[in-house]
Amino acid sequence: MDNPKNDSYFAQKIRKDLSFVVEHTHAIHETDLETNEILLDSMLFRLIQISENAKKLSNTYKEEHASIPWLAIYGLRNRIVHDYGNVDLNIIYSTLKNDIPALLKSIKEAN
Repeated sequence: MDNPKNDSYFAQKIRKDLSFVVEHTHAIHETDLETNEILLDSMLFRLIQISENAKKLSNTYKEEHASIPWLAIYGLRNRIVHDYGNVDLNIIYSTLKNDIPALLKSIKEAN
């Protein structure tokens, strides 16, 4: 069965990753990211995946959902990928706990 790679497909992948992050970070504390390398790597990977899939959305989709901070999503990915050793865990923690749940809500409302 072919799976068409369209906006619906990529938006669904983004929702899945956002939901995963929310589910696995709702009860964590900032120190958990410092002490649990698997948790940190997993969350950073999901943040990268969210950005990679967001980049594959059409310009029309992104324009129709202009309230979603597309540039911030890409920017975080670039910081993680290109400056991994210096990623500020305070920013990552804040993103995971505050921004990702809000982004999930926005993405769900968009579809």
